[in-house]
Amino acid sequence: MLRRFVVKKNECGVLLRDGDFDRLLTAGRHYFVDPLRRLALQVWKLDAAMSDLNLVDYLQRQQPQTVAEHFEYMVLGEDQAGLRYENEVLVEILPPGVRACFWKGLVTHRLECIDLAGEPALAPALAARLTQPNLRARPIGGLAGVLLLPVPAYHLGVLKVDGQVARLLQPGLAAFWRFNRDVQVELVDTRLQTMEVGGQEILSRDKVGLRLNLAATWRYTDVLRAFASLNKPVEHLYRELQFGLRAAVGTRSVDELLDNKQIIDEVVSAHVARKLDGFGIEVGAVGVKDIVLPGEMKTILAQVVEAQKSAEANVIRRREETAATRSLLNTAKVMEDNPTALRLKELETLERVAERIDRISVFGGLDEVLNGLVKIGRK
Repeated sequence: MLRRFVVKKNECGVLLRDGDFDRLLTAGRHYFVDPLRRLALQVWKLDAAMSDLNLVDYLQRQQPQTVAEHFEYMVLGEDQAGLRYENEVLVEILPPGVRACFWKGLVTHRLECIDLAGEPALAPALAARLTQPNLRARPIGGLAGVLLLPVPAYHLGVLKVDGQVARLLQPGLAAFWRFNRDVQVELVDTRLQTMEVGGQEILSRDKVGLRLNLAATWRYTDVLRAFASLNKPVEHLYRELQFGLRAAVGTRSVDELLDNKQIIDEVVSAHVARKLDGFGIEVGAVGVKDIVLPGEMKTILAQVVEAQKSAEANVIRRREETAATRSLLNTAKVMEDNPTALRLKELETLERVAERIDRISVFGGLDEVLNGLVKIGRK
């Protein structure tokens, strides 16, 4: 019985006899005598990978010339990564230990092996090609094996390889292989920064619960030393500000804190400067934004302030009354010894009275006005 098998121009066929490999069939019509129908055909697209790697391994051992003629067989070691090109265009990044097989003929395949045992950084030219893979006509596969990170201006990158700080990265594009190692980059802002320590509830020395908010400015003076000495420098700074604030508030009474808020800033600044000395971090200004008292304490303080102000007002009033009495006493003594001054005072009094009335009727002389009868008529 004659059977016909057809392989298209963009395909390649694998002829199987009783399920085992028999031969490869190129594009065209192929005729075989198969009375028992023992033959079967598997068809593969020439622009796709050969997924049956067991068959390729068998051919590599039994018919190496067939593999060399029809396949691009790519094998990577445990310390190698691969850049796969199709028609000299990068299409995929292959991880270590991978095996891949592609058909020859329709597409030209090429593999570039990268040694991972050395420097983890990618070559600048390769890193530049990987920055915008989605803008390419064909996206690049396997980008999960590469760490791509732009370091902005006024920043530094702290490179950590397998948990150890390796070096600092200057502003620009950072690209590293992730295969066979744990690579991390932490961005660090080298400019002056602000840290808020808010909602700190602390007991004063006289057992009054206070709620304080603190602000501090800081910056890195030595980034490499900071990350080599401290696991998380920013968190460490935050804790030291907390401890300094508690030390300043817990050893003083509410009256001391309210009378001199600057003492808190001074104590916290001194504490942080002492604790962070030699760690590559510098703290600038430290200031308490506000101190929030409990509700009942606010009422008590308001009453105390009101009583103090009332007492001060009473003292001022008594002082003024005493001064007025003393002035009257001195005036009376002067007039007692000087009749002319007494007469002038009487005239001044009369002038003041005249300013408030419309008409004065006087009977007798001026002495009568001052000593006797004064008749005041109003309209």
